[in-house]
Amino acid sequence: MKKNSFSMIDENGNETVYDVLFTFESEETHKNYIVYTDNTKDAQGNVEVYASIYDPNDPNSRLEAIETEKEWKVIETILETLQEQVRNAANNSGEQGQ
Repeated sequence: MKKNSFSMIDENGNETVYDVLFTFESEETHKNYIVYTDNTKDAQGNVEVYASIYDPNDPNSRLEAIETEKEWKVIETILETLQEQVRNAANNSGEQGQ
């Protein structure tokens, strides 16, 4: 894995490059998570975002599926907080330009 991106090869041998959005360790679950995107968009125009469990100390770490609702809630809360911060920053920068 490079610093800000990594690639995965699917079962058909196709390679996809993903950009790392952020990583974090949850005090609640005691696991490390990576949140990433391939910059594709869904039907509503939203960028597709994925999350997995990983080992930050292993450069060849395999991504593991997130299986519990509790883990997804932790990730969703962080994503919502980051989205709100981005919106607030955009609103504040627009106000300063007036």
